[in-house]
Amino acid sequence: MTGAPPLDCLIVGGGPAGLMAAIYLARFRRRVCIVDAGASRAALIPRSHNVPGFVHGLSGAELIERMSAQLHELAVTRVDAEVTALQRHDQGFLASWNGRAHAAAAVILACGIVDTHPPFDEWRAAVADGLLRYCPVCDAFEASGRRIGVIGPLARAAGKALFLRGYSHDVTLLATAPDDDPVATSRLAEADVDVLFAPDLRLRRRGEGVEAIFTDGRTAQFDTIYPAMGAEVRSRLAVSLGAEHTGEGYLKVDDHQRTSIDGLYGIGDVVTDLHQISVAFGHAAVAACTIHSSLPQRFA
Repeated sequence: MTGAPPLDCLIVGGGPAGLMAAIYLARFRRRVCIVDAGASRAALIPRSHNVPGFVHGLSGAELIERMSAQLHELAVTRVDAEVTALQRHDQGFLASWNGRAHAAAAVILACGIVDTHPPFDEWRAAVADGLLRYCPVCDAFEASGRRIGVIGPLARAAGKALFLRGYSHDVTLLATAPDDDPVATSRLAEADVDVLFAPDLRLRRRGEGVEAIFTDGRTAQFDTIYPAMGAEVRSRLAVSLGAEHTGEGYLKVDDHQRTSIDGLYGIGDVVTDLHQISVAFGHAAVAACTIHSSLPQRFA
């Protein structure tokens, strides 16, 4: 363990949720450190129109850059590394990164999720160009009137396809696995959503859109594709301590963002499937205020 005094709070993850929590805690004059592995999902956002105050939107990378500059002004320590282990300690927690252990009174997990991508070799460039979109709540408005494909198991993808049907009359569900749920099938039919069974579908860019290639050689053209294939929730550190979680891996927290492990907090995508920057900001503010109140008071 390093000889440095324990942190008031360690924040794991440098996306919008983690950065917001750090801004709050730094302004509370708490000793805080962000450890970030450099894989923020938000950094992939080509342009978000859901962030208040930015009339024409801004990219996820620009948002992170602006918030990071704010943290720099507050002299917050940021480490580019991956936290590989987390364990309980008499001072709170011991977190390991770069082969060394560091003590912290409280820990915020803002690790987010990793989307399961469709079979699309150029998926990253397609995301940057708005051809591949993961959050209809964020950007279905921008896809209004377009030819939209939703890809994933029917049970998982049906809800997303029905939501998108409110923005376009041309929505097709590309089902990678069938489903015997007659209610979902009936609702899709009533909404005039086409359903195509496509277990081994491949995607590629074609012109200004995306081409879906079926196993029998048939193709279908779309302006944009929304995957609904699930995600890996980065909750391993909390789960290793015995934190309560859902079957999908989302951490269970109370209304103060506290997990079932005392002193351990979860915010942002690691606790909810409503993947919104504004939600992450709210979680961060609540967690930071709760942590500040739980620690011994500091006097000027």
